[in-house]
Amino acid sequence: MLRPAAWQEAMPNDTGSDADRLKARGGASLRNFHRRLRALLLFLSLLIFLEILWTCSRSTPATRILKGGGGSELTNTYKQRVYIAALHYNDEELLRKHWIPSLLDLVQHWDPENVYVSITESGSWDGTKDALRDLDNELEKLGVERSIVVSNRTHEDEVTRKPAANETGWIQTPRGELEMRRIPFLAAQRNEAMKKIQQLASRTENPRVFDKILWLNDVIFKTDQVTALINTRHGDYAAVCSIDFSHPPEFYDSFATRDIKGQAPVTNFWPLFNAPESYKAVSTYSPVPVQSCWNGMVVFDAKPFYHEPTLQFRGIPDTLAAMHVEGSECCLIHVDNTLSKDKGVWLNPNVRVTYNEEANDVVNPEKGGWPTSSGKVQGIWRNRWAWWTGWPWRWYAERKVDRKLKAWELGEKAEGEALRNEPGRICLVDEMQILLANGWMHL
Repeated sequence: MLRPAAWQEAMPNDTGSDADRLKARGGASLRNFHRRLRALLLFLSLLIFLEILWTCSRSTPATRILKGGGGSELTNTYKQRVYIAALHYNDEELLRKHWIPSLLDLVQHWDPENVYVSITESGSWDGTKDALRDLDNELEKLGVERSIVVSNRTHEDEVTRKPAANETGWIQTPRGELEMRRIPFLAAQRNEAMKKIQQLASRTENPRVFDKILWLNDVIFKTDQVTALINTRHGDYAAVCSIDFSHPPEFYDSFATRDIKGQAPVTNFWPLFNAPESYKAVSTYSPVPVQSCWNGMVVFDAKPFYHEPTLQFRGIPDTLAAMHVEGSECCLIHVDNTLSKDKGVWLNPNVRVTYNEEANDVVNPEKGGWPTSSGKVQGIWRNRWAWWTGWPWRWYAERKVDRKLKAWELGEKAEGEALRNEPGRICLVDEMQILLANGWMHL
């Protein structure tokens, strides 16, 4: 059947109309997608903006040394007696430029009759010994009672000697050699610096008992920082630590730091932790509940160092260390401290000490706070990213140490060896650390 000419001529136009309609529908769909994408991006931008406001508004400016529990005032209301302890090794430049002037200022502020200074040095080949002798003379002028022990015995002397029969602190390493462990060596050094505390208490003439023990690393510190740290939570703690930096914004001492759940920092950037209670406290510049810390400067309640058995620094057993497991003496001391469960271990995020001037200028600026607003937001997202992406590695690392610990507990024991038990599980890591003539190393 023949179609009318008009109809035949209209068909191409109808076909074109269908194509136009399809094209129009496609354009409308694309425009709708773009609108939804813009709305989503706007919503995400709003969320990020609100998070920035929330993060910044909930944080106390870091330039304020903790109010109400941190103690910013340069006063010694209760005249607490403080035993100050330190180890030094090749620290001459920092000692002369920062550490010694700060210590002299501290003891004068705290009053010489309220402090005792105990310093142990060994193995230095720079001018550390001479710097400490100069400090000894200055403390003498101030009337400060003290014990400053310098030793000509070097690390090379230590690591090259033959250990005595049944002497601990040595292990057979993968290099096929009997080598000296770093942690027991440091623990012995710390115990040497602490031994005067009981001697002072038991002497018949002018016995002295201390309220707090202040450990100072080779850090840049100020008197107001020490005062703030001691006054954290109005002095109610088993131990409280500062936070330390060498290359900010990265935190330094993750080896000895464990959050309230016993986990190592999820990142080395603010706010450090994943445990909600610890995370929230860092974010609000409040005293942070942790299970362990050291971080350049730490204050202990002195009571456990007078009780029997006396609290001492230690390493893990050599038989466990030989399985490529290690734990810091600065972590194990909190595990062994009977006051830790009752009074808690705390970190004061407002007291920031450093190992060099450049780091100090960053984390203790003359103006403004630390971290900056952008640093806080970056830190939060670093924390989240590390938690999301790092959990398989953390899970594997934990299980690896658990397996080694279990194998050690069930392993063959030497004659007369007691039931194997290491209470410091939170401190254990998959490492082996040995002392060298010029320092130490991982194996």
